[in-house]
Amino acid sequence: MAPRETVVYMPDRERGTHASAPDLDELMARVARGDHAAFGHLYDALAPLVHGLVLRVVRDRAQSEEVTQEVFLEVWQQARRFDADRGRARAWITVMAHRRAVDRVRAAQAAADRDLREGIKEFQESYDDVEDRVEVALESERVSRALDSLTDVQRQAIRLAYYGGYTYGEVADALGLPLGTVKTRIRDGMIRLRDVLGVSHG
Repeated sequence: MAPRETVVYMPDRERGTHASAPDLDELMARVARGDHAAFGHLYDALAPLVHGLVLRVVRDRAQSEEVTQEVFLEVWQQARRFDADRGRARAWITVMAHRRAVDRVRAAQAAADRDLREGIKEFQESYDDVEDRVEVALESERVSRALDSLTDVQRQAIRLAYYGGYTYGEVADALGLPLGTVKTRIRDGMIRLRDVLGVSHG
């Protein structure tokens, strides 16, 4: 069982420092044998590096801290697979961190694209002048280019509604606009997206 209480990233000012740099490969060997103290030392030595690497990819501090915790939990669980003859512990862990950070970004983008696709479908189904069945095939780059074609207000409103999960009322509050104006901007923006993305409407 991993020492979960140690897998919590804290900024440097909240952690103690060590007088000398530990031998990371030796610490990994001890972690592989279930040594909790060695795991703590390994964490102290590499958590700032891992967190900084993840933050550069994810660009969200809260999510970066979550990913950092996931990385060190994986280190604890997979330590026996580390082979010092094939590479250094530092490189092994940073590669793991980069992979997890990229996975988090891809998962977030996929979820956002899925929400927007569903939002466009629901919008089209709610208006009489739109075909009942619409096939929407969107990729991240196409969505981004399509959103760039909207006005600032349309783009902000649609991002809040379909990327942020806000209700129309919450979007209105966030943008400081009347509810009717927000609904109109989202409607017009959806029509524009439909046209730019080449979605057939009869």
